[in-house]
Amino acid sequence: MSLPVRQIRAVRHIRAVFTASTVTVYQAFPAAVAGPAARTGRFPESFDRGRMTWIKPSFLWMMYRSDWGRAPGQERVLALEITRDGFEWALARAVESSYRPRLHPSRDAWRRELRRGEVRVQWDPERDAALRPLPWRALQVGLRGEAVRRYADEWLVSVSDVTALAGEVRRGGGRGAPAERPYPLPDPVAAVIGATG
Repeated sequence: MSLPVRQIRAVRHIRAVFTASTVTVYQAFPAAVAGPAARTGRFPESFDRGRMTWIKPSFLWMMYRSDWGRAPGQERVLALEITRDGFEWALARAVESSYRPRLHPSRDAWRRELRRGEVRVQWDPERDAALRPLPWRALQVGLRGEAVRRYADEWLVSVSDVTALAGEVRRGGGRGAPAERPYPLPDPVAAVIGATG
């Protein structure tokens, strides 16, 4: 039985590649950052820890954001395997980029939390292989301050350059894209980030 469109639109869930201990997220960088990171499995000095960095569990959303690794400054796409403990630590401390009355007593309170917070989450339309929006939401997570330090120095397990894969998936109309599954969030974490479905 199919859900009415208005119900499907409310669905916000994380789909990702994950193991018992890790989850894969994606970022796109210029070659000066991506090359050394892929070679060494660590971020190089040129990775700017002083600004917010956005990670995305959805491969196709990353393809949309980076135009398949062809956008200026995003020519190399990395798959970054990080610990699930770290990922969930970040989500448990996240503030949504948009005001939600059910989570915050007022817009001013939300703005204060947003300014102080080191983790931000944003729900955007998931994409299909043609990069058209789908009627459900995918998550991106912004990290800054201590969260960036933990991400770069503690949570990172492996780094792979998937730029060539991005091209193959684009040319193949989606064939070969990573097989993502619903990520099993603990209920308290799901409540913090507004995950549904």
